[in-house]
Amino acid sequence: MLDEIKEALNNLIKSRIFVLGVAFVVLFGILLQRVFYLQIVKGGDYQESFSLKTEREVSVASTRGNIYDRNGELLAYSELSYSVTIQDNGTYASKTKNPKLNDTIYRLIQLIEKNGDSVVSDLGIVYNNGHYEYSLEGNSLLRLKADVYGKTKISELEPKQELASADELMAYLCGEKKYDIRSSYTEEEQEKYGISASGYTPEEQLKIATIRFGISANNYKRYVATTVASDVSDETVAAVLENQSELQGAEIAESSRRVYPDSKYFAPIIGYIGKASQDELDSLQEENPDYELNDIVGKAGIEQYMETELQGTKGYEKMYVDSVGRILEMSEQKDAVPGNDVYLTIDKELQMACYNILEQKLAGILISKIENTKEYNPGPNPSASKIMIPIYDVYYALINNYIIDITHFNADDATDLEKSVYSRFQIKLQNTVDSLIAELNSDNAVAYQNLSKEMKNYMSYIVANVLMGDSQVLMKDAVDTSDATYVAWTTDETISLREYLQYAISKNWIDVTKISGDNPYLDSAEIYQSVLDYIRDSLLEDAEFGKMLYKYMLLSDQVSGREICLLLYDQNVLEYDEDTVSKLNSGALSSYSFMLDKIRNLELTPAQLALEPCSGGIVVVDTKTGQTLACVTYPSYDNNRLTNVMDSDYYNSLRKDLSSPFVNRVTQENLAPGSTFKPITAIAGLEEGVITPSTTIYASGVFTEITPSPTCWIFNQYGGHHGNETVTTAIRDSCNVFFYEVGYRLAGGRSASGYNVEAGLTKLEKYARMFGLGDKSGLEISEYEPRISDTDAVRSAIGQGTNSYSLSHIARYVATLANRGNCYDLTLLDKLTETDGTLIQEYEPALHNQVQIADSSWNAVQQGMRLVAENTKSLNVLSDLGLNVAGKTGTAQQSKSHPNHALFVGFAPYESPEIAIAVRIANGYTSANCAEVGADVFKYYFNLADEAEIVSGTASGSTGQTIGD
Repeated sequence: MLDEIKEALNNLIKSRIFVLGVAFVVLFGILLQRVFYLQIVKGGDYQESFSLKTEREVSVASTRGNIYDRNGELLAYSELSYSVTIQDNGTYASKTKNPKLNDTIYRLIQLIEKNGDSVVSDLGIVYNNGHYEYSLEGNSLLRLKADVYGKTKISELEPKQELASADELMAYLCGEKKYDIRSSYTEEEQEKYGISASGYTPEEQLKIATIRFGISANNYKRYVATTVASDVSDETVAAVLENQSELQGAEIAESSRRVYPDSKYFAPIIGYIGKASQDELDSLQEENPDYELNDIVGKAGIEQYMETELQGTKGYEKMYVDSVGRILEMSEQKDAVPGNDVYLTIDKELQMACYNILEQKLAGILISKIENTKEYNPGPNPSASKIMIPIYDVYYALINNYIIDITHFNADDATDLEKSVYSRFQIKLQNTVDSLIAELNSDNAVAYQNLSKEMKNYMSYIVANVLMGDSQVLMKDAVDTSDATYVAWTTDETISLREYLQYAISKNWIDVTKISGDNPYLDSAEIYQSVLDYIRDSLLEDAEFGKMLYKYMLLSDQVSGREICLLLYDQNVLEYDEDTVSKLNSGALSSYSFMLDKIRNLELTPAQLALEPCSGGIVVVDTKTGQTLACVTYPSYDNNRLTNVMDSDYYNSLRKDLSSPFVNRVTQENLAPGSTFKPITAIAGLEEGVITPSTTIYASGVFTEITPSPTCWIFNQYGGHHGNETVTTAIRDSCNVFFYEVGYRLAGGRSASGYNVEAGLTKLEKYARMFGLGDKSGLEISEYEPRISDTDAVRSAIGQGTNSYSLSHIARYVATLANRGNCYDLTLLDKLTETDGTLIQEYEPALHNQVQIADSSWNAVQQGMRLVAENTKSLNVLSDLGLNVAGKTGTAQQSKSHPNHALFVGFAPYESPEIAIAVRIANGYTSANCAEVGADVFKYYFNLADEAEIVSGTASGSTGQTIGD
């Protein structure tokens, strides 16, 4: 038996199956051993280092092209800078990502700000006076809300999301469902999450949320960095690199910084650049699919219009990244191609001179109108030309337009004067609010019309701002504007605010949910008391209401003009001058004289004061080519602070600025043209045959063919009349009655067909369109549509009716008058070149229209415009130039409580025009002021005086003469 077993084993060992089995056993053992080693012995290590190696491509931004003036003077360029970036490339345990990432960003921000640099603030939200506020509006704001709430389209927003306040949006961003940016952490939570911060202030929450929002835009491309700060100092670069090991994902990256030399002169033309919005990206990708969400693109002006040419061609870097987006190795790289250079038609030196000339004139007008009184008394016969500016309005303007920062009065580093003023303000605030609530509680509340002017303003503010502002406690949509009680409050002013609010409660115009807290079941008396409580609490915290109080503190001498002057030094608005401060304190220098001196020397500018006037525009056009040589709007802004990564605080200050620096006074301010329209009426009359160059019309001062009968300016001012006028002398004298008659005849008056308003308007429109007034001017920046009058043919003939044009429209029209018929589309573009100067494209103004009229019509109108400059006594600034000039003044009335808008158009030399100019000063009192600006522009362009004499840096004198037009 044993032998049989041995033999069987022998045979088995010798068989091939045995050999195979042994081999399988050995191999299986090796496999088991390797599996044990990989999974048990080294499993933890491999789990930590496991990565999915994937190839990715990252775009490399190109250097943006330069912008030059017509003479090759640099207006915009890019220079090398360094940025701090961060990538979301860390690995986090469950529920620790938000606190750890927020803490990293916080420490990075602290490091940046410690070295004097600022982090990005382009979320579209700012923090002011204890609340968050939007720095965006309109469609841009809705786009932000859609992005925050994760909606692809604005239309997908829920009503509550669409109406979300800035505080509510920030609460969502900082909440657990989003970024979990808490105001406080317990010590246990700090230890649990491994973070250093015990919590974040509202300002810090905003900064962190801004960075987190930028990171979330790249959550599907974690290898793409998000910018934390741009153009940082060498100290910040060194600090970040030194602490890089402790700041997960933080890097220093090379970037380019856009620079605008002499920015205030060109900002409204050139614009600025910034991170593309979703709407901008969608539009740009239609033209070039290479655009990405983090791209820096033109946001306004030429930067926006020429975006695709200036942008250049991107390069790329191909790399391998792991499963969490970390870069493993680079595989391929291609350099970017710089953008092309753009040359403008603008003459840099002329542009700057025009801006300074305009600012000097505005300051001169203000000085001529400021009087040493507390309030202006218009008297029984108010006149827009006689409006004066009390010096106390100047004092208050410095507070009203945020030049003096009243929020700093209670700061830790406030001066003794600031603290003293703030203490008085607190008393005024409490007393005023108590008085208002007492009045609203009184059974004998006074009707609005019987209140003092101060109390009227407070009551109006309560309704318009506190109750019907953003809160909508008094619901605008619910109010019945035809209701008798509403009319009694708003129009008749015969009831008190107490009566009006109690009535509003009875009509359910009050949104009780906004004021009742947790108890919606209140009777009318309880609702009214809740409304009063809401008013009291709101007014005590309302910064705008507080600002209003300072006006009445000034008028009641609770704050003096001298103190306002000294506050300018305390807050470094003016450079400290010991001698001047000493004189102010001793009384040797009055606050009135001080203010006039600072305005005269432009240490306080018209833009800062934001009084009327504080704005204007100048356009200079080459009459032979149609190129725009100067396109000036005042006031302007510093586009360096808006470019690349926007300074939201600065942007918000510009939005609040009462001088409206974002409004381009050349292209975005449509006003009546006044008498500058009369040459078109003259041409219409001549070409339609209702008058001839020799036709004489007797101008009596009143045009009696229509009712009510319009009058001439000479009748209104002096009770006089012009007598016999031809078309040429009527242009010289700006005779309203002559042009009323022409408009009347164009409408069929004095003919068999009879007077027909529509017929007259149609003919006026025909000739207005011939001179380009029916379309935009062609300038490559944002421009309003013009409006040709569609009512009252007689009044429309002198530029009234509903005629409304921007200065750019008027500039094209006068250039067409000057060159006798070539109506060009204005342009700012001269040529496009590669970076080495190779010409790509040369831009030529397109001929919009060719005006074909008789030489006799041209002669009559141009001779009349020549007489304006030559023979109008109040325009000796034009006749004494030593240059033959043709021109036309114009005045457009806004109301009797605001100064008139002033205009001047002209061209020179008269014999062979080279340039045409258009000048407008909103609320500029008299067109003589604009004519003086025009004269200085002619002087500068034709070298008729020393530049230092023209651009003196001080206010230019104002004649104060009123021209009849």
